[in-house]
Amino acid sequence: MDGLRPDLDCVGKSRPAASAASEKLPKFLGILVGIPPYHHIMFTFQSQEDDWVWLRVKGQKEVRMVNLVPAKVFLTKGVGRHKYKLKSFEQALRKAGVAQQNLVSVSSILPPGCKVISKEKGLKVLRPGEISFCVMARADTDEYGRLVASSVGIAVPKDRSKWGYLSEVHGHGMNEKEAADLAEDLAAGMLGTTLGLDVDPNKAWSEKEQVYKSSGLIIRTSSIAQTAEGRRDLWTTTVALAMFLFD
Repeated sequence: MDGLRPDLDCVGKSRPAASAASEKLPKFLGILVGIPPYHHIMFTFQSQEDDWVWLRVKGQKEVRMVNLVPAKVFLTKGVGRHKYKLKSFEQALRKAGVAQQNLVSVSSILPPGCKVISKEKGLKVLRPGEISFCVMARADTDEYGRLVASSVGIAVPKDRSKWGYLSEVHGHGMNEKEAADLAEDLAAGMLGTTLGLDVDPNKAWSEKEQVYKSSGLIIRTSSIAQTAEGRRDLWTTTVALAMFLFD
C-alpha cells in the first residue's frame, strides 16, 4: 500500500498529511486488529524524529504503533503431495501446523534476545487468520523419484544483546542430514563473520561447528529439515519454517 489510506489520519508531533507521508521511505509496518470497520489495516510510514507513530481511524480510537520485533521463534516442517502444485504446498503447510496462518516471509535476522521455543508451545499461541511472519524454505517437484529438501538453520550468539541469523536451504538431491548441516553451516557462518570469526569455508560442517562453539561467541546452532521423493503424477512439496511470535 502506498502511503496512508485517505480515511486514516496519522497523528504525531508534526501531524503530517497523507500526501507527505506517502513520499517518505517506509520504516514502520503497522497492523491494526479488531478496529471496525477494518479488521486488518497495514501501512508503512517513516518518522525521522521519533521511533513511534500514532494512527487513528476516523471516528475510532487512537492506537500507538511500534516497531515489530519478535520475542520468540519456533521451527516446524512438513511435506505435501497432490496433483496440483498449490494444493501440494497447502498440504505441506498443514503438516507443519501453519496452514491456517496468513504467512509473510521475511529475511534472516534473529532479533537480540529472541527466545527459541518448541514447536508444541509455538503452535498453541497461533490464531487462525493471523498475519504471521516467518523464514521459509520450500522445494517442489513433479518428477518421479527426484529428491527435494527444505531446511532452516539458526545460530544464536552468546551475547544476547546481539542479533543472530537464520538461513534457508531449498534444493534437490540432498538427504535430510545434508540439508540440515548446510542450513546450520550457513547460519553459523553469517553470524561468525559479524563476530569476527575467520573459519575456512572448505572445512566440513562438523569441523567448523567445533570452531564456532569453542570460540565462546556462538552459544547454539540448530536446524530443521524436511526431505521427500517425488511420486508419479503428483506434485511433492517440502517446507521448513522458522515462525516468529510477538509478546
